[in-house]
Amino acid sequence: MSKGRLALVVGGGPAPGINGVISAVTIEALTQQGWEVLGVMEGFKHLVKGSTEHIRNLTVDDVKNINLKGGSILSTARVNPTKNPHDLQAVLGVFKQLAVNYLVTIGGDDTAFSGSTVYQAAGGSIRVAHVPKTIDNDLPLPPSVPTFGFETARQVGVGLVRNLAEDAKTSKRWFFVVSMGRAAGHLALGIGKAAAATLTIIPEEFRKGPPTLDSLCDILLGAIIKRRSKGQDYGVAVLAEGLIEAIGEKGLGALQEGQLSRYGKIERDPHGNLRMGEVDFGRMIKDQMASRLKALDIDMTLTEKEIGYELRCADPVPFDAEYTRDLGYSAVKFLISDESARYGAIISLVDGKLKPLPFETMLHPVTRRMQTRQVDITGEGYECARRYMIRLDRKDVESAEAISRLAKAGNMDEATFVERFSKIIDT
Repeated sequence: MSKGRLALVVGGGPAPGINGVISAVTIEALTQQGWEVLGVMEGFKHLVKGSTEHIRNLTVDDVKNINLKGGSILSTARVNPTKNPHDLQAVLGVFKQLAVNYLVTIGGDDTAFSGSTVYQAAGGSIRVAHVPKTIDNDLPLPPSVPTFGFETARQVGVGLVRNLAEDAKTSKRWFFVVSMGRAAGHLALGIGKAAAATLTIIPEEFRKGPPTLDSLCDILLGAIIKRRSKGQDYGVAVLAEGLIEAIGEKGLGALQEGQLSRYGKIERDPHGNLRMGEVDFGRMIKDQMASRLKALDIDMTLTEKEIGYELRCADPVPFDAEYTRDLGYSAVKFLISDESARYGAIISLVDGKLKPLPFETMLHPVTRRMQTRQVDITGEGYECARRYMIRLDRKDVESAEAISRLAKAGNMDEATFVERFSKIIDT
């Protein structure tokens, strides 16, 4: 006879390693705890309708060979069960009907909030553990603890950018690569730094205020001119997609009348996040840069490329395959602990040891979201990244020799060069 019944729910976007968590949770719960394991298909999508038709019993045979495969055998969805009280009650009704007393959610901050809400609303009848995942690496786990999926996404992204860099050199063009990363620049910087991209631009570097389209384009233009001054009419710039959010709807609205509609529309998902994929940011930047280069009579081929969907369902690298097994095992270990009777938690590992992080300490009391872990631009990691980028710096607008050389490469007089690009130094 089963000693308990555990439900597994995957929310948000895919990330390499989801199947590893599903596998580890299922095997530990079935073989060691004697629980039944229910795999809920497509996140909360069907639960909010009170449906039990999309729930399957998982067996060891279902999960024993999936930990090295990308994707999710349970699929995933972004449905938010907390927006409507009726939806939340429908979810609780399904869990009560199925006698679920343990829940493991896998996802980002939105799914963490959903899991915490289920825990609170269930009044102690369901113990909840959340396994954090995102290729963005922007959840506030302890220092140096990555979110699963990030290492795999970075490795796949580095391979893509290295290929583009060779293409740029061969065909003499510039690539503008937009990398996923809604709220922080970890993935873009990790890819750009490891792949030796010409430069990488992330939202966190704008310390004096949010970026504008003009400031962003001038940083890119300065890098192009600096490369051109050395006889190199090619390069790869990696841009974090979070720059869209940093510029903001008002900033994007600064485009000439009617222009914004050429690149998509401003939409938000059920959790209130800007739908980055609805704005063709890469093409927007390419068109803006083409206009600026034409005004300077600089003939250059520009190509935009977005990478993100290529990364999310990649087979996990050994780091993530091992890491997700540890996380899944630890989720069940937390659920059988005395602590799980007192609070629901986000599962983390510090120095190889389980460190459950209570929902109430991780979620903002007002927004009910986790704080974003941003790139520390004061540390040596970012400092090193900047050292190896090709972009204008202070000496380029203060040294007479540099000003003369760069102004010539940019087809402008020296005074104009200094006035224009001094503004984007140390932003």
